[in-house]
Formats: sequence, structure tokens, C-alpha cells
Amino acid sequence: MTVLYEVYIRSFADGNGDGVGDLIGLRSKLAYLKDLGVDAIWITPFYRSPMVDHGYDVSDPRDVDPVFGTLDDFDAVVADAHALGLRVLIDVIPNHTSDQHPWFQEALAAPPGSPARDRYIWRDEPNNWQSVFGGPAWSYDERSGQYWLHLFAPEQPDVNWRNPEVRADAEKTLRFWLDRGVDGFRIDVAHGLYKDEHLRDNPMRSGGGIDGFGEMESKHTFDQPEVHEVYRRWRRLVESYGDDRVLLGEVFLWDPERVAAYVRDDELHLAFSFLLLGQKWEAENLRRAVEWSSPKSAWALSNHDLPRHATRFGSVARARAGALFLLALPGTVVLYQGEELGLTDAEVPEADRQDPLFFRSDGAHPGRDSCRVPMPWTDEPPTYGFCPPDVRPWLPMPDGWGGDRSVLALYRDALRLRREALHGDLVWTDEAPLSFRRGDVRVLVNAGETPVRFAGEVLLASDESVVDGVLPPDTAAWLTPPA
Repeated sequence: MTVLYEVYIRSFADGNGDGVGDLIGLRSKLAYLKDLGVDAIWITPFYRSPMVDHGYDVSDPRDVDPVFGTLDDFDAVVADAHALGLRVLIDVIPNHTSDQHPWFQEALAAPPGSPARDRYIWRDEPNNWQSVFGGPAWSYDERSGQYWLHLFAPEQPDVNWRNPEVRADAEKTLRFWLDRGVDGFRIDVAHGLYKDEHLRDNPMRSGGGIDGFGEMESKHTFDQPEVHEVYRRWRRLVESYGDDRVLLGEVFLWDPERVAAYVRDDELHLAFSFLLLGQKWEAENLRRAVEWSSPKSAWALSNHDLPRHATRFGSVARARAGALFLLALPGTVVLYQGEELGLTDAEVPEADRQDPLFFRSDGAHPGRDSCRVPMPWTDEPPTYGFCPPDVRPWLPMPDGWGGDRSVLALYRDALRLRREALHGDLVWTDEAPLSFRRGDVRVLVNAGETPVRFAGEVLLASDESVVDGVLPPDTAAWLTPPA
């Protein structure tokens, strides 16, 4: 029944007044998170980085980038969080490094076939693999005449997990942060790491003929069998620090059986349900996403990589109803910062966009900046309490960005009732287009087009329009059993 809150560190709270969120700012808001009612926080990367991908290109995974603070600041966040009863998870990025990492700089200076180059993946001729960010997944090194692999930006070279030095260094990183008191890790691109040993071409999807990532199967780039031994080792490692440490995987696969393999009893504790994350406001698909996902799923509707669900669902009213659906699910739920304020995606002018996905796709993909606009803490423009009013935030904050405080009240009530009243397994019912029971609590979500009548006392409703035993479209309610 854990509720985890994702802190996108650049956009959460600016503690030193430079327009970028940081650890000092996060520390100042821990009491807010405790009052909200969450159990733990997940902090996105704060490591040393050139910030090509805003921290997901790491040059030193065992230090704090000065833009976010210092190791002492991090230690203070962990100490204060633990004093409040909040657990702390952090991101690890094992699939790739920054091109400014000392290892890659050493590889660039080394000849083909050298031990320094073997930490990464090189090839004399590229295969047909495509980057997730657009374009070929290979870049040419003129000095050596070889190509290096990067499944994301060229500045994020993939490491070679068949090299024992790579495996040992990753475990060194885990121990470094566990020794500093972290309670677990969210693992970026957890289904990646190993690539096909022979670097064979990927097959094109059925009916596809365009040479692009979306038209190509990832048969040889992701989900290779060797990756599971990594997580068996990591599971043993984190459990040596106590049985309350957690491994949460970003396993971006659509096949539920393949995802389930990552959360076997001796591997990851949890994996995100991407069948649910990204769904639109459609009752049948929302139900199917839950039914098909592993019981060890971490449930979420939004994150820093996808459009916010208030935008995806089409209205804040639907987002409010979606919140009651999400927070009634058993197991672990993950909230993305700002969803408790009903935030939608913000319009970011092209001149202000920073996401490499936007630039690598030549503007064909809008990128992820719109869901990463800084968190508003007040209703006062132009910076809404995120940073000083005379400082420009790293992404522009649009007019009227103060958020909806009534949504905040709904989340607080829902999180309290989730702890107090929701117990037991999920049992589907047919009382509404999307409905189920958790113990004595009935959860009705009207994702249809006509009102739904109900009996029983309303414990919590997503909207004041839920009255007189009627659930209007785009609303939800938690109810007692009918008399």
C-alpha cells in the first residue's frame, strides 16, 4: 500500500535562487510531502552531468552535480526525510553514461580493441538499430574509424554489460548510495543493459518499411536474457542492507509475461505498469491494463517522460476521477509531482524547448518539456513561488500556473482514506463502466457518457456533482456497501 512521489528535481523547488530545482529546495518541501500523505519519494538524477538529457547523461554516478547541491545536501535530505517517516529512492542509470564520463573520454583516446574501448559498444560498420530519440543509434568516431552505440542521444553512449568492470562499477554505485542511507532505486531502462551478443539487425515490424525506431522491433536491443542475472545479483546486494530496500524497474515492454519475468521473487521487487501509464480515458482499456499487469506493478498515470494525465484524459475533472481510480488500486502507487494540483501539460514555445528528443527528431516529436515545467508553490506570477520572481526558471511557467488547490485537498483526503479504509484484494464489479471493491469499499468510476445510479454512503467523491445517488460522467466515488 506504499505511495511513492516522483520528484523531478530540476522542477520541484529552487532553494538557491538560480531558476533550477535542487536538493536544498527539496529539503524545504519535505514537510509538504509528509502532509500530503505519501510514504516515500523518488528523486530523479542529481549526479554530475553535462545535462544534455537533464541528468540522465551521467559523468559521475557517485557525486552530486553542483547545480543540485552537494553530498552534504543529499545527506541532509535523507536524514530529514527519514525523521519524517519518508523513505528515499533514487534513480540509477546503468544502461549508458555521459560522453564526458572519464571512461568514454579514455575510450575515445584508445585504439580499437583496447580494454578502455571494451567498456562501451563499438562496431566497424553500424547495424540498422535506431535511437529512441530519433535517427541512427550509432555515431562515427573519425579518429578511430569506428562507431559507438547510443540507444538515446549520441552524448549517452551505451556501456558494455558483458565487461566485468562495468558490472562491478554499477554495484559499487549501489553500495555508495546504500551506505548513505537510501531505501532503494528506480532503475532507468531496466530492460536494456545487455544487447544481442552478435549485434544483429532488428527486424522491421509487420507492415513497416520506414527506417525508424517506431517501425522496428527491439528484438536485439532490449530484454536480452542475460539481464536477469544482473537483477538477481542486485537483489542479493540490496537485501544485504536489510529486507526493506526496494528495486523498482522501468521495464518498458508491452508483453505482460515478459515484464513479469523481471519481478520474480529473486529479481526486482516492482516494475512500472506501462500498460496503465499512458492510457487514455477509456474504461475498458483502464480495466484491461490493470488485469493484464503483474500484481507486483507500480501503478502510475503520469511521469516525467509522458503527457500528464490531466491533458491525456482531456479535462481536470477526469483527472480527479482518475486519481480516485489510481489511489484505490492495491499495492504501490506512484504520483508525479504536480498531479495533486491538477496540472496539465504546459505550452512551451519552441525557442524555449530543451529536450533532446525534440531536437533529435527535428521537431517531429514535441519532446517532454511540457510535462516538466516547474512546480507552482503559490498563485503569484511570474514564477509562482518556484524561484525568486526576478529569476527566469529553467523552463518558462505560463500564466495561470498556480494549480488547483481543490485537487490538492482531494489527494490529501484520498491518501488518508487509502490508509484507513482500503484493504484486501481488488474484486471487479459491474456497477459502473469501471468499478471494483477493496474490502468494504466500493470504487465507482464513470468513464462513460451517461449518469450511473448508486446506493450507499459516499466516503469520497471526485466532484461536488456526485449527489443524490447519482454519479455523473467523468466522476468517481468511494462508497460504503449499500444498506
